[in-house]
Amino acid sequence: MAKKRNKRKKIYKYECTLTGEQFKRTSEAKNPDELVCVNAYYEMNPEEDDRPDVVKMKLGIDLEQ
Repeated sequence: MAKKRNKRKKIYKYECTLTGEQFKRTSEAKNPDELVCVNAYYEMNPEEDDRPDVVKMKLGIDLEQ
């Protein structure tokens, strides 16, 4: 009988530099000091916010910006 290979990925934990939110990645970040979460990125760059209106309403973001 053949052995089963256990395939486990290493998980890296990082923290958003602006909000302090913690998140996990399966690949190592090149510059972990520059990582920001999605919400923080869109707060810094509101002109690039291309999320649908439904998502913005769920998050409580003002749609008239």
